[in-house]
Formats: sequence, C-alpha cells, structure tokens
Amino acid sequence: MAWDVVAMYVALAVWGLTLAWGIRRGGYGPFIIWGLVLLVVLNGRYFIEGPPAGIAFFVGLYDVFDNIGLASNEGAAALATCPDNACTVWDSRYLHHPAWGVAFYERFANATALRTNLLYTHIGLNTIAFLLMHLQLARPGGSSRGGRHRLVGRAWFLALVLGTGAAVWLSSEHSAVEEYGGILAELGFYSMSAFVFVTALIGVRHIRAGDMASHRRWMFRHAGAMWGAFWLFRVMLVFTGPIFREMETVSILLSIWLSAPLGIVIAEMVRRRLDERRTTPEPVPESAPSAAV
Repeated sequence: MAWDVVAMYVALAVWGLTLAWGIRRGGYGPFIIWGLVLLVVLNGRYFIEGPPAGIAFFVGLYDVFDNIGLASNEGAAALATCPDNACTVWDSRYLHHPAWGVAFYERFANATALRTNLLYTHIGLNTIAFLLMHLQLARPGGSSRGGRHRLVGRAWFLALVLGTGAAVWLSSEHSAVEEYGGILAELGFYSMSAFVFVTALIGVRHIRAGDMASHRRWMFRHAGAMWGAFWLFRVMLVFTGPIFREMETVSILLSIWLSAPLGIVIAEMVRRRLDERRTTPEPVPESAPSAAV
C-alpha cells in the first residue's frame, strides 16, 4: 500500500471540503491556503527525493483511477507498463499506468544534467512565483505599502520569466514524445505558457501606466492561468483518464490545452463575484417604531 498516496487523497478530500465551504460562504481563503500547501508538498518532493521519485509519486496518484474496472493484467490504449514497475510508488497492485506518466518518468529517470536542471528551474521558480503572486493579491500596493509591493512584484516577475522560460525550453522537446501527443502537446504547452505569461505581462503594463483597476483585473486572470496550469491540469486528468483510456493521448491533451484558459474563466467569475459583494450595499434594517409617549 502506497500510504503517501493515501495521505494525499485524504488531504485532497479536506481541500475539497474547504472549496465547498468557500462556495457556500463566499470566502476562499482556506481553499487557497490549503491549495498552496499541497502545491509546495507536491513540488517539494522533486527536490527532496529527486525527479524520478517525485514523478513516480505523481503517476501513482492516477493509477487508482485509470485502473478502475480493469483486471490487474488488463491494459488500454492510454495505459502502458514500465520496467520493474519503477514508474509508480505502488507495488504489483497496479501494473498499467497512464502512458504520459510512463513517458514522463522515463524522460527523467536517466536524463541529462541540462534536462534535469531545467525541470528544477521550472518547478522551483514557478512555485516561488505562485506563492509571491498570492502575497501580492492578499496585500495589494498602496500609498503605505507601494515600495514593498513593487519589490515583491519584481521578484515575482523575475521568477515567472525564468520558470516559464524553462518550461518553454522543456516543451520544445515534446513533439518527439508520442505519449504526450507529439506536436499537439508541444504547441499546447506553448499555449499554456503564453496564457500564464501574457496575462502577467498585461497586468505589469497596466500598473506601470498607473491603472490600478486594470492591473487588478489582469492579475486575477494571471492567477487563474497559474491555478489552471497547475491544479486544473491535474484534477482534469483524474476524470478524463478513465473516460478516455481507450484513446491514447486525448486525456493529457485536454489538460494541456484547456487547463489554463479554463482557469482564467473561473478566476474572472470569482473576481466579479467578489466585486459585486464589495459594491453591493448592506441592507439597512428598518427602524423599530418609536414607543408612544
């Protein structure tokens, strides 16, 4: 039993409860904080255990879902095996894994130093950018905090540029990976990086022009692209993997192409809801009738 996978399932279930609470109450603080903690845990494994072990844990998260309804020796078009079952944290319980996951593992099990360092750069700096982005959104700049906000903003943008640049470099190799979807995967990852970077760039241009309102709107959209590229990408695979396991690359391509733009749409809906709550005046209770003198 891969207890670390079970523990992550429990953590994700708790995270789902914070989302339900947020939708009901209109406050997403616990959901965001818990999501950031889980993001650091997932990405931190790559630095603590190394990319192959981090990827094996990542693949193990999907093995349970992608093998639903299949016998232990039964495969599917979107599933593959790996030597000694090393690409997952499960033992012999699951012998078939998402083909994209097997390819991901094999690309870094014996990777060149350049490829490994690009992965570290992408994961590490995008994680930093993710965290700094939320610090900026939680404590927006103003007359009293403008200097700090600008300083953190510059650190965030530098981390984003370098982290996304490493992602684009890695993506340039993906046309040769059939399990990802070949050239469609490469173009899709370019698209994902563009959604993340361009929304940020537009937000930066607005703040340099002194347009705080537009800056805030675009930074919400950038946050949505980041959440989509990281979390929606992964959550979608939980559902699309079992549904499209007879079609080799459909599941992973859907996540690649749709996660970032869907994240932007969701972030825009959340922003408008928050703005409506901010601008809608609280109902004034009717005064009680005066007592007769």
